[in-house]
Amino acid sequence: MKYKELMLGQSQVCLFSLAPTAVTCFTRGLDLRKEMEDVVCPANCPLWQFYVFGNGVYASLSSICGAAIHRGVITSAGGAVRVQTLPGQENYPAVNANGIQSQVLSRWTSSFSVTGIKNTALESVGRSVSTARPSTGKKPKKPLDKKAGNKDCKADIAFLIDGSYNIGQRRFNLQKNFVGKVAVMLGIGTEGPHVGVVQASEHPKIEFYLKNFTAAKEVLFAIKELGFRGGNSNTGKALKHTAQKFFSLENGARKGIPKIIVVFLDGWPSDDLEEAGIVAREFGVNVFIVSVAKPTTEELGMVQDIGFVDKAVCRNNGFFSYQMPTWFGTTKYVKPLVQKLCSHEQMFCSKTCYNSVNIAFLIDGSSSVGDNNFRLVLEFISNIAKAFEISDIGSKIAAVQFTYDQRTEFSFTDYNTKEEVLSAIRNIRYMSGGTATGDAITFTTRNVFGPVKDGANKNFLFVLTDGQSYDDVRGPAAAAQKAGITVFSVGVAWAPLDDLKDMASEPRESHTFFTREFTGLEQLVPDIIRGICKDFLDSKQ
Repeated sequence: MKYKELMLGQSQVCLFSLAPTAVTCFTRGLDLRKEMEDVVCPANCPLWQFYVFGNGVYASLSSICGAAIHRGVITSAGGAVRVQTLPGQENYPAVNANGIQSQVLSRWTSSFSVTGIKNTALESVGRSVSTARPSTGKKPKKPLDKKAGNKDCKADIAFLIDGSYNIGQRRFNLQKNFVGKVAVMLGIGTEGPHVGVVQASEHPKIEFYLKNFTAAKEVLFAIKELGFRGGNSNTGKALKHTAQKFFSLENGARKGIPKIIVVFLDGWPSDDLEEAGIVAREFGVNVFIVSVAKPTTEELGMVQDIGFVDKAVCRNNGFFSYQMPTWFGTTKYVKPLVQKLCSHEQMFCSKTCYNSVNIAFLIDGSSSVGDNNFRLVLEFISNIAKAFEISDIGSKIAAVQFTYDQRTEFSFTDYNTKEEVLSAIRNIRYMSGGTATGDAITFTTRNVFGPVKDGANKNFLFVLTDGQSYDDVRGPAAAAQKAGITVFSVGVAWAPLDDLKDMASEPRESHTFFTREFTGLEQLVPDIIRGICKDFLDSKQ
């Protein structure tokens, strides 16, 4: 906060602060731009709608006013608060204080603290700030370009609405009204959010795709025309179908844009949601559950799994679940839900095992392999590479061939498309020579993974060999794993099982593969891809 000093005689100094910022109930710490700023919180914010992470020191995605009430700096009557930006930290705790339950967060990039301001007379001259884009002192923005939409909220969203007998015709219409209001507030447009609708009942039905409409008026009309289907609430079946089929490029999904499914559920599902939630996470989809009219104590016996919400959502941290008591009077729930859907920094599931890994293949080029078998090895690694979304911001592939020496065929930064990578693999020439696997692992750890060790992608090394190494493999493999690299060993023919297990990451059984013949490598591909995805998902828990 800047101050102007006015000398009123030789001994009198008065401090007049610049006007504080008037914020909304849902303005977050990350919405402010200054290291220290005075703000004014409004009165009568709904305590149960606040999202607060931490205690005393709060993650910057927390509501400022929620944190201030949680800390006891102000009450629900509102008031002036001083916000101090702090560095990020790990392990924000969950504490219940002053009617607000803060939530656990394992890590965040920035934090803030809140303190009271004694001179609350400043509150009456507060200046307003948008929760989506803070004031910068520049000229006001031009009104939203309706055709372009809200560029600050780029997301591809599927509304999975409840069309079962649980909800019935009347509440189905109320649900449509609510979804329409959410769609309008999102700011749908060519350069903003795109939405589609899937109806869940006995069998899922895609009502319209992302590509069909890019204007709010068109979406509203399409939602209004939706017909009630009835049947069991097979939400799990619909969620799995939507995750697998809805977000294709042909149907309007955009590269690099968060994929979101908002599941509306009246009561409880007739089927299991756990498997569908796993599939959605594997496909990089962020699942939100909006539940209405939770099952009563008497009805819980009819629910297959009472923890269905926690198992279906992207993360069980409170952010991805949203509860409304009834379909009546839902207008006040629209804005908080929209703010969640536009919080891109919270879309943890957008990163998947297919678009967020670095995979290096360490290929045995010794004399015992032979040229024909070497071609089979190259075909094997090509089939693995084909499964991943390779790009400048996605997954990366590298290859090193070794005998007694090592040769980097290509590094992670050499190629940014799948076509380039596959072409580079086809053009690898067989070296022939001895077998020094340990030295090759050390070389790859230092020269291939070294330049990307601080990147966001998870690192995997596949060691492919057909025989005994002339040097030690255990030490170099342990060093690679200590450097954050998950090691898979793939042995063929005379490769000793003990060496393969010594190189592999824990649990060794699931990171060790073996086949008697080079022709058997092809059969290992699906299990290897599943192994990469399992390790990736486990690392994100």
